[in-house]
Amino acid sequence: MRNEQLQAELQEALAESYQIESELPRGGMSRVFVATEVALGRKVVIKVLSPELAATLSAERFKREITLAARLQHPHIVPLLAAGQAGRHLYYTMPLVAGDSLRERMARERPMPIPTIMRILEEVAHALAYAHAEGIAHRDIKPENVMFFHDQAVVLDFGIGKALQKATTDGGDDDHALRITKPGTSLGTPTYIAPEQAAGDPDLDHRADLYALGVVAYEMITGHPPFAGRSPQLVMRAHLHDPPDPIGPRRPDAPPALVRIVMQCLEKRREDRPATGEEIAQALRPASAGKRGPLARALGKVPLWVPWAIAALSLVIAITAVVVALRSGS
Repeated sequence: MRNEQLQAELQEALAESYQIESELPRGGMSRVFVATEVALGRKVVIKVLSPELAATLSAERFKREITLAARLQHPHIVPLLAAGQAGRHLYYTMPLVAGDSLRERMARERPMPIPTIMRILEEVAHALAYAHAEGIAHRDIKPENVMFFHDQAVVLDFGIGKALQKATTDGGDDDHALRITKPGTSLGTPTYIAPEQAAGDPDLDHRADLYALGVVAYEMITGHPPFAGRSPQLVMRAHLHDPPDPIGPRRPDAPPALVRIVMQCLEKRREDRPATGEEIAQALRPASAGKRGPLARALGKVPLWVPWAIAALSLVIAITAVVVALRSGS
């Protein structure tokens, strides 16, 4: 469908709620529009599912699942605001994040500085830990779905994967649900897909997200994803069977703790990966400490009361010196 036609249809259907302004050059499984929410005057993004995908879904079930996903409230997750049907189009909305995506930042900074990589990984890992604890996996972690708001990493589209699967399985059509969740169609991207996701395993869990985060981390560190190929099928086969090349020769300055946790995320068996996003974040803290100089590391071990005690003692000494000087003068 032409851009102008879709935008006109949306504007007609949503005129009471949104003033649509322009289309963004991102999407994948959706078309993305910037709009102003009429009631509150705030900028939002409206994501419209492709007609082929929308035709396979139960609109009511999709809206119910988006409502459940909208309960996620975390500093590193872009919240979902609403979902609905505009004529024959299914859509959902979220706040407009005006910053760059991780993909855009990676294109500018190749390779990225190690401290920046660790900070981004820790922020995304905290987002994953929170969402997974709430029972929601992402299923499509990739650089395009990580953006920066005031230089903080935030994750887009949390809960969309689950909403699509649940809406598609409405009525018991499990086989069709598996078809639309294959990489390269609607959910999952071959470069960042977990082995079990590439194999079409219906029992995916949160550890597929941790594998994808490992792929993103590997790409940030080395400048290239662990697996590439001439076709999605070759890439998926590599995820299933091939070990990634070691990070060390490609990035000698990467701290060992960072390398270990990234390679653990890339284990083929999900049981061998970190158990949670919080485990990843904790593993990154020693790596971050290792990047500080000897003085900073030594100061980091000093108890918090020591600087205050030194300051108080210095004040007492200064006051005593003043008193002695006044008495000498008199």
